[in-house]
Amino acid sequence: MRFGVSAVILASSLALLAGRPAAADEAIRHWSAGSLKAALTEVGAAFTAETGIRVDQTWKASGLIAKTIEGGEKVDVFTSANMEHPLALQKSGKMGPVVLFARNELCAFVMPRAGVAADGSNLLARLLDPAVKLGTSTPKADPAGDYAFGMFAKAEAVSPGARAALEAKALQLTGGPNSPPPPAGRNVYATQLASGAADVMLAYCTNVAPIAQELPEAKAVRLPAALAMKADYGLTVAPDAPPAAYRFALFLLTPKAQAILAKAGFGAPTLPSEAP
Repeated sequence: MRFGVSAVILASSLALLAGRPAAADEAIRHWSAGSLKAALTEVGAAFTAETGIRVDQTWKASGLIAKTIEGGEKVDVFTSANMEHPLALQKSGKMGPVVLFARNELCAFVMPRAGVAADGSNLLARLLDPAVKLGTSTPKADPAGDYAFGMFAKAEAVSPGARAALEAKALQLTGGPNSPPPPAGRNVYATQLASGAADVMLAYCTNVAPIAQELPEAKAVRLPAALAMKADYGLTVAPDAPPAAYRFALFLLTPKAQAILAKAGFGAPTLPSEAP
């Protein structure tokens, strides 16, 4: 229901603005979760090719973006790796209605030294081994970290005491305000695994192809059903954003943009079932 109502609001806004030509120097300030960078760079280029409107894109952890917007930063469109941050901004009046526009899930990326079975059947036992270095993103700053700690909470039902043990040993290596960026052109999670900082990284499953390309020996393991964590991605537009921002937001919901997201490994909730 949230998706339907918000999409109608966005569509109504666009209808009111229909027919307004784009100014030659018109640009949209789009801030987005880093996990969307590859897909939404392509989407932004497609939107610009179709409309002539430039999309200026900034990539950061969603929690850091939300904090920046609360602090007064002018952002036209925010695409978040969760729903909570944009919904909080909507509540505070900083951003408008929130639409679910993509989905993801958490995977474990493991090095051979971690000893995790191919089917993940012993994943929890290996994560609990004190000798296995477990890396995550930073909770609150980066939703990937929140999803990882959500998995720890689920682990408690499987193995009593697991939550506290995993929270205590988790190395918050990425996504924080002081986390070092990876070398240019490198995947941040592959970098941590290759350096030996972590034997296992909990990260979005959309990293499967990028990590495999950089670090073939790393193995992607789907979390067992009892530990699985799904991620809903939210889209919101600032109340005082220019008309072009609404056009871009709606473009993100079109089959063209959703197909790009699907190609990158995201769940695409508005993609027609008959589309490739």
